[in-house]
Parts: sequence; structure tokens; C-alpha cells
Amino acid sequence: MSAITDNLPAIGWGLLVTLVISVLSYLGGLLLGSLMAIFRVGPIPPLRALGAAWVTVACNIPNLCLMVLIGLALPHVGITIPLFWSVIVALIFSSSGFVCETVRSGINSVPKGQIEAARALGMPFGLIIRGIVLPQALARTIQPLVNIFIACLIGSSLAAAIGVVELTAVTQRINQERAAGVITFHLPHLRPYLPGHRLRRHEIRRAP
Repeated sequence: MSAITDNLPAIGWGLLVTLVISVLSYLGGLLLGSLMAIFRVGPIPPLRALGAAWVTVACNIPNLCLMVLIGLALPHVGITIPLFWSVIVALIFSSSGFVCETVRSGINSVPKGQIEAARALGMPFGLIIRGIVLPQALARTIQPLVNIFIACLIGSSLAAAIGVVELTAVTQRINQERAAGVITFHLPHLRPYLPGHRLRRHEIRRAP
């Protein structure tokens, strides 16, 4: 336990960085993905094509590849982005593709009669989307949107691979310096192998 108590400030800072990366990337992905979803259901063919191409690219490039390309490759062509923001940009781009498809499925679930009634009243497309379609679509896709946030939280751990000091990087450093950290973090996984636990399972199996 001393490995954790002696490094509480570093662990707390790493946790804060992880949460900031996750929240900012999710909010950015939510806004950008919702915009792409509107493009995909909109009446303008070039924007529909842009939305489809965006989803195809965003959903098929791994997060780690995006982080390496943005944070480490772009400086070679004269575009320098801080590593912290490179991680956020990569996660925003990746999550926006999944948000787009999630929101688009919610838009398609809105009854067409409501949209036709709004058109009959003379409402423009933008007002129909903002006032009628999008609120219902977001309300109906809360669960998959939460799953995307969890994916952003998990994806933030890849930031350690390009040098961003977040929770994963901090725990890796502690494990390298103080091997006791490994025991602490993996203690719950050792429970099935403890003698008392194995004996109890054996007794349960033999019970009539």
C-alpha cells in the first residue's frame, strides 16, 4: 500500500488529466458527430457524401494510429500540436464517427408524421432538426452515447504511448519503480487462486 500512499499526488494528477481528456474528447465528439448526423440526413447531396466519408474514415482508424499521426507525424510537415491536444483531437475524430451513426439512428426513429407536420407548418429544415428531431434523437440514444463516453475514457489510456502523463503513465511509472504497485492493483484478480477460496469452491461442488 505504501506504493500508492506515497504517490497519491501523482495518481490524483494522472486521474485528473484522464478525466479532462475523456470529457473534452466526448463533448467534442458529441458536437461534431451530431453535426455529421445532420449532414447525413440533410437534403444536400455533397454534405451527405461528406458525412458518409467522415464516418467511414473515423470508425476504421485505430485511436493509437490517430494519436501517433497527429502528435508525432504532423510536426514533420510543419504542423505542431501539443501532445495533450493531439490526444483530444484524435479521440474527438474517432468518437465523432460513432456518435454520428448513433444520432442518425435516433433521428430515423422519430416518426415521419412529426416531420411532415412541421413542414406543413412552414418550418425550415434547421428549425425542424433543432426543435423537433434532435431532442428526441438524443433522448432515445442515451445508452449508446454513454457507451461512447466509456470508450473515450478507455481510449484516453493510449495517451501514455505518445508521452502524455495521465493515469496509465503514472501507474506504469509506479510499477517500474515500486513493484508493490502491481500487487495492489491486481490483488482482486488473485482471489480465485487463494487456498481458502479454492477450498470453499471445492466444498460447494461436493455439497449434496
